[in-house]
Amino acid sequence: MSRTSLKEFKEKAFLNRAVEKEYNALKPEYIIKKKLIAMRKEAGLTQEKLAELMGTKKSNISRLESFKNDISPRIDTLMSYAKATGHELKVDFV
Repeated sequence: MSRTSLKEFKEKAFLNRAVEKEYNALKPEYIIKKKLIAMRKEAGLTQEKLAELMGTKKSNISRLESFKNDISPRIDTLMSYAKATGHELKVDFV
């Protein structure tokens, strides 16, 4: 028996419009968290080193990057994270 692919799983799950709606509502948060992790790795930083650069604890970086955390980061935290990884924060609405 073959395993269901993610694409097939999503297609089946999205037959339930409530599931699709909730998935789409969470999508921006997941995009941001994936971007944060990619920026840190691109900069060659561990969570420990990034925390040191930001003047915080590793646990705070871990929480910020966690997909299980439902606490929204402050703008100044995102700005500090961006600066520590060699980026700038740009906020845009479309």
